[in-house]
Amino acid sequence: MDFYGVDLNLLAAFDALMQERNVTRAAVRMNVSQPAMSAALARLRTLFGDRLFQRSAAGLLPTPRAYEMAEPVARALREFESVFAPPERFDPGTAVLRFGLGLSDYPAFILLPSLLGVVAREAPGVGVDVRAFSGRDEAVELLDAGKIDLAIGVAPTVQESRILSRPILRDEFVTLVRRDAVQARRKLDLDAYLAMRHVLVSPEGSRYGVVDQALADHGLQRRVQVTMPHMFAVPALLREADMAATLLRRVALYSAQAAELIMFPPPVPLPEVAFHQIWHRRNDEKPSQRWLREAVDRIAAGFR
Repeated sequence: MDFYGVDLNLLAAFDALMQERNVTRAAVRMNVSQPAMSAALARLRTLFGDRLFQRSAAGLLPTPRAYEMAEPVARALREFESVFAPPERFDPGTAVLRFGLGLSDYPAFILLPSLLGVVAREAPGVGVDVRAFSGRDEAVELLDAGKIDLAIGVAPTVQESRILSRPILRDEFVTLVRRDAVQARRKLDLDAYLAMRHVLVSPEGSRYGVVDQALADHGLQRRVQVTMPHMFAVPALLREADMAATLLRRVALYSAQAAELIMFPPPVPLPEVAFHQIWHRRNDEKPSQRWLREAVDRIAAGFR
């Protein structure tokens, strides 16, 4: 293929189609007519010798070739943008911009309040748009799409060279019961633990988690009576119900019901959980993005 003969607008059209999965919406994104976008798609198919997108009831479905092209094309477009954009100068005291922040439950409750406090004090003209995510690889999709600038959560399952991360905070599991439960007045050993009914936090709705795997390794099983998607709702439930929940320690400490609950070490060894800052390589050197990451680092350091 003669690269110098390629209309680079076609790559922008491809990127818009990947993001929108709809010809009409991609046309709006590109500020062109719908027929013009359809023509661009036809030229793309000829250029790459692949249909690239299949029509379906759910919209345009990318082919394997389109998925293969998506990240390199997006990265190249961002590089072109950086060539024409003036060098970024960032003064937090005077800057007027918005950050997109992706958070799982834990950092949303533990880190976000302090981070917003720092932003309000040091960068009053900066806005923050928060998006929730639950699946650990969902953060990568949001970063690739440019929908967020920074994610905080458990590291993705697969390391990608375009996705950067660093651990900022760790926490350990504890088992919680309400203070007036029978088990709160004596040691919560393994037999007592297995005799209780349990609450399991599972954003995906599973009834099998890290605790269940640890028990299964010893040929044991607990009775999970309730599954919940949000960990910070669990302490209020435990206050009303005679059940146990094995959660991260700061969930209990930062709960409004902390004084009404008792914490025990889990009766089986469980690994610590590490939370990471996760960002796209295209944002690595931007002064505003570095300021945001450094602010998160400072806040997380206060919890160690």
